[in-house]
Amino acid sequence: MNLRRQIAVTVAVVSFLVALTLGLLVHQASVGQHTEQARRSAEAALDSLLTGYSRTGEVLGPTSAVEEAVTPAGAARPAGGPPEELRRLAAQGHEGSMLGPGPYGRAMWAAAGTGGKVFSVRVDYAEDERAVAELDRTILLSATLAVAVTVLAGVLAADRISSRLRTAARTARTIAQGDLAARIGPLGGPRDEVADLAAAVDSMSAVLRSRLAGEQRFTADVAHELRTPLTGLLTAAELLPPGRPTELVRDRVRFLCGLTEDLLEVSRLDARAEPADLSALRLGPLLTGITAADPAVRLRIDADAAVTTDPRRLDRIVSNLLANAHRHGLPPVEVRVQGDTVTIRDHGPGYPDDVLRDGPQRFRTGARERGHGHGLGLTIAQGHAGAIGVELLLRNHPDGGAVAELRLPAGELAEPPGSAGPSGSSDSLGSSGSVGSVARAEGQTPDLSRS
Repeated sequence: MNLRRQIAVTVAVVSFLVALTLGLLVHQASVGQHTEQARRSAEAALDSLLTGYSRTGEVLGPTSAVEEAVTPAGAARPAGGPPEELRRLAAQGHEGSMLGPGPYGRAMWAAAGTGGKVFSVRVDYAEDERAVAELDRTILLSATLAVAVTVLAGVLAADRISSRLRTAARTARTIAQGDLAARIGPLGGPRDEVADLAAAVDSMSAVLRSRLAGEQRFTADVAHELRTPLTGLLTAAELLPPGRPTELVRDRVRFLCGLTEDLLEVSRLDARAEPADLSALRLGPLLTGITAADPAVRLRIDADAAVTTDPRRLDRIVSNLLANAHRHGLPPVEVRVQGDTVTIRDHGPGYPDDVLRDGPQRFRTGARERGHGHGLGLTIAQGHAGAIGVELLLRNHPDGGAVAELRLPAGELAEPPGSAGPSGSSDSLGSSGSVGSVARAEGQTPDLSRS
């Protein structure tokens, strides 16, 4: 149950309980008032009867009656008299009154005993009962209308609060997806707790954006500062005499150069400095060219389709995912094309749980048994995928192994593709193609990891 319904139900229940309580109180007060009024009338009539009888010896009034206090054995008591309990009380010489049955409905009886006789007076109560019933109907109608109006007002107030909270939630989700420039702003309501929450979220987003911008600038500055000395160090390493120590030095220098290039690429992705060069192309030939230089990859094209993509960025995405599969998975590494979807699978231990839960994180390499790396490979692949509108999904195969699935936006070719590439289903161990691996062509060494 959402907040709006909770507030509406709470208001309805509280309104009903308040109306019920007030209705019962008014009903009891009305019944007590009518009963007391009838009792006073009956007692006044009884006093008048007793006074007249003591003076004249006669019983006056059609609602008055007199009978012997002690009924002879076998004699029937007169019908229509006071209730038996009240008659016995009067026969003992006392005076009292009570509600009881009468000839025209309920009646208020007053009785007293004196001189061996029981005197009783009846005041009809039917009119009072009708008045109480009419009051009850009025109370019920009024309570129903009051509850309906209160619930309607509660629903409107809850809807307003819920609408403001939904606006804040949508903006918060937008911020969580990476758009730190999003702001909730004024919600068009009073300065209350919801407005305070919106202001707190906006303040948090501004602080996060400032800190993230500072980290991005720091990363870019460090990468730029390291690039020049590392290039010189790599050149100097090439001049060292052959030998095992030289190979170790060159290997570490190349690793540092690759790390620097990856940092620069991450900073460019963060800054969105490079616009995507999108065009409509056949996916099959693109994947054939990207995997051509990697004989360990098994390419299968089940169904080819035209997609809208940036060939250079797609090359970078697939190359990083393949390098990741080689580093942390086990052969065979399979690439499968099904329409506008590309699936890359290895047969290793699969992605760590934190990668599947939180997505790729830079400088997080997962478990030690998965190898070493700087954690930028999947981050770069994800960044390029977002830049060209590709949905990148990471999961583990039920039979083992990591699976990366790329879903590309559909495209429409300007003219018939002719012999654009393979059609149907085929398997390849890396044939030649028109699109090469950009990362390899630039001499970069993508150091990728599962997380």
